[in-house]
Amino acid sequence: MNKAVYSLVLSEDVVAAIDRVAASRGTNRSNLINQILADYVSCVTPEKRMHDIFSYMEGLLDTGDSFQVLRQPSDSMLSLRSALAFKYNPTVRYSVELYRTSGPEFGELRVSLRTQNAELALYMMQFFKLWMRTEEKYLGECEYTVEGSKFCRRLVLRDVTGEVPSETIGGLITAYIGAFDSALKAFFYNLDDPAAAAREVDDIFSEYMRGSDMVI
Repeated sequence: MNKAVYSLVLSEDVVAAIDRVAASRGTNRSNLINQILADYVSCVTPEKRMHDIFSYMEGLLDTGDSFQVLRQPSDSMLSLRSALAFKYNPTVRYSVELYRTSGPEFGELRVSLRTQNAELALYMMQFFKLWMRTEEKYLGECEYTVEGSKFCRRLVLRDVTGEVPSETIGGLITAYIGAFDSALKAFFYNLDDPAAAAREVDDIFSEYMRGSDMVI
């Protein structure tokens, strides 16, 4: 959806109130005014779509205690945090970034763990490789980027035609992150038995595949 510059004459009090709301939502004046007007005329903007997806995800995540939703750094991003059972109680950060453009490739998931512990970094790399092998076994080729303790995976709607509701996309992302986090924790629980770890990860992913007619 293209944007253009327009001049509006607004009350100073209205502008001040808009700025306060925009700051509380982590956005800016133009984006907020654009969204207010879009809502009024029932026009779905990319910002509205992203907001609806993230709101639905937050509603799903509020029902459990595995994740902590972090303040959104931007309208297009949602971040979560999950604890990992290892030395010094490290936390794994999940960041979902959605694209403004529509299409099968609609965003990406970044997983990161900030650590100076070489042993922990090695285990994370081993898990990333195991997860990628497992995914490709069930889904075929996926697009990844792995660097140290950071993992990035492109989010793609597979074999889908037409518009997919925001609630559906939010549910798909949440299910994928849930499966990834469960597999990661199962892997660390079975560090002393790599074969058992691989079986657990495979079982979790196959269960994730059975959970929906659509996956990402």
